[in-house]
Amino acid sequence: MKIRRVGAYGICRDEAGRVLLARNSALSSFPGLWTLPGGGVEQGEHPDDAVVREFGEETGLSVRVDALRTVTADVFRLPTGELEHTDRAIYDVSVTGGALVFETDGTTELVEWVPDDRLNELPLMPFTAAVLGLPATESDKPHADEELLRPRRVQRFGAYAAATGPDGRLLLTRIAPGYPGAGRWHLPGGGTDHGETPEAALARELVEETSQHGRVTGLLGMSHRHDPAAFGPEGVPIDWHVIRVLFRVSIDLPTEPVVTEEAGGSTAEAGWFTLAEAGRLDLTELAATAVARVEAEQAR
Repeated sequence: MKIRRVGAYGICRDEAGRVLLARNSALSSFPGLWTLPGGGVEQGEHPDDAVVREFGEETGLSVRVDALRTVTADVFRLPTGELEHTDRAIYDVSVTGGALVFETDGTTELVEWVPDDRLNELPLMPFTAAVLGLPATESDKPHADEELLRPRRVQRFGAYAAATGPDGRLLLTRIAPGYPGAGRWHLPGGGTDHGETPEAALARELVEETSQHGRVTGLLGMSHRHDPAAFGPEGVPIDWHVIRVLFRVSIDLPTEPVVTEEAGGSTAEAGWFTLAEAGRLDLTELAATAVARVEAEQAR
């Protein structure tokens, strides 16, 4: 069985440059390994809020988000034999208050400020080792009848591009009939597949939706949308939560956009637009955000 989850984690350093790490407890799937403080994003929760909440639960410290450091993804085989794909948002955070305490009855059991020269001595979660530049070393379940009545929860992680060519025009896609937001102009991108990194998913989606090859030049941030009363295929109710990472992308050799994904896909057409032209289109919230960010960038 394949499982997907989204997590948010924080890199926090003290005045001496030590990084704060937490050790997984026996309740974790990987007991004894050290990890960045953080954890799963709850249904309907923004990752920015999740990292603050999880950091407080695991360390006792209040933190603020300074920057989104990176996004990554990995797949582990759980002790149960299931394959778990986790999309991870990694933030730089700073302490604003609180006192260092250990989590009780949680998935971590110890927190410690660790100097860089000691990191190699600790067994680290692979994603923690990677982001630090080191080599990788069913409760409250509703009854059956309640489960049937409750909309199925779907949490989706997607990667999208604010993509421009050498002339500054923005690449947009139009949502196909039958999909939420049909007819509106959106950003190229989409959901990541199981085992796929956000950058790999973005490259694939760019080709499928626009036939363009892009180069990631920056990370603009994350957003989310929660619709607990959405309808999925064939009118089935779902509790829908999409979490999106927005990349800045350059298309060095732009061509005429062509939709190459299979018939019945979510993209009806794609095109290049000046920022003035894009501002007159019926844009999705994410596309409008990208237009504003590119306008600010070009105004500098």
